This record gives sequence, structure tokens and C-alpha cells, in this order.
Amino acid sequence: MVEQTRSMGWWPSMYEPFYNMGKQVADWFSPPSEAGADGEAYTITVELPGVAREDVELHADNGVLTVKGEKKSSREESGEDWYFSERRYGAFTRSFRLPADADAGRIGADMKDGVLTIRAPKKKAPETKTKIAIGGA
Repeated sequence: MVEQTRSMGWWPSMYEPFYNMGKQVADWFSPPSEAGADGEAYTITVELPGVAREDVELHADNGVLTVKGEKKSSREESGEDWYFSERRYGAFTRSFRLPADADAGRIGADMKDGVLTIRAPKKKAPETKTKIAIGGA
């Protein structure tokens, strides 16, 4: 969308700060992730550094997988002067639309070293080859 506005002359100079701010807000509340598939399952990995396993929830509903959680602050303000802090705390939510052949009832997850790995097995395709008897006299 930024590419479209660049041809409008003066407008990008007004629009881009809002676009960038919106992107930063989205990045703040959505942890980075990646998704892939092999012949048996879909895999989604979500980076959650500093988030405890018990502070993460997974739900699958109507073909949508949702990851919710919270990174809690552990900072103590006792007599220390802070010059800057780039660490982020707070609640987050990230949703993923599952492919039609994902088996939501068999989704599993594991969390290690701040990376949540979700595995959604693919449904087994029903046997489509059927022998048909030929009738006649």
C-alpha cells in the first residue's frame, strides 16, 4: 500500500509514519512465526523468548488455530536508573487459518528454548479406488 501512495506526491510524507506506527504496533503484539508442511503434517513455529510455558494457551476452533499468552515483566525498580529498555512485556495473540486437510483433533505442541512448535497432522485421505462389479446377462 505504501508503494501505491508514493505516486501521490505529498501524501506519502503524511501517510508513512502512520503506516510504520501500525506495523510496529502489530509487531509488538504478534510474535514472529513461520509455517511449513511435509507429507504428514503442518508445522508452525512461534518465537516466544522469555515466555513461560504455563503462560501460553492454544485453541483450535472452526479451522483457526490461536496462540495466546503473556510475557510478564520481572524488572524490579529498586534504586536503579534506567536509560533505555527495548524489552517487551504484555499479552499477545496470534491466529493461523488451518488448511482443510489439517486434523485439528490431533494437534500437538512442544516448547523448548523460547520456541513453540505446533504440529497439525494431515487427515488421511479416504481410499478413492473402488472396484465396481459389471452386471449383465
